[in-house]
Amino acid sequence: MGRKRVKVILKVQIPAGEASPAPPVGPALGQYGINIMEFVKSYNDATRAQVGTIVPAEITIYTDRSFSFVTKSPPTAVLLRQAARVEKGSPEPHREKVATLSGDQIRRIAETKLPDLNTSDIEAAMKIVAGTARSMGIIVAD
Repeated sequence: MGRKRVKVILKVQIPAGEASPAPPVGPALGQYGINIMEFVKSYNDATRAQVGTIVPAEITIYTDRSFSFVTKSPPTAVLLRQAARVEKGSPEPHREKVATLSGDQIRRIAETKLPDLNTSDIEAAMKIVAGTARSMGIIVAD
């Protein structure tokens, strides 16, 4: 038995457990002729434990109209906003600060993001997360 040929790989960011056939999911998947409801049910089941968080998914669509998907960790900005308990980042991050996070909070976020970052070193991952925090107007206390 040969391997399936990949037609396209799509990346989507959908709220966990709340996928529906409405945009953006329906049109993105419908143009490739895959069963949208099958994806929605599978995604919602896989992300049910993370409801309330945006969970990216990488969907691989094959030429025979079948698919597989892998969920990723939530975007760093979403995790930072949740940890800081703010609605959004600062419109002027270098002038106006919106919150302060401790080094332990940054470490926990870095540990969550580590599988999806281009490093295996937790210290480097913490620097990546801290950089995102600074660009959002969040102060990182050492």
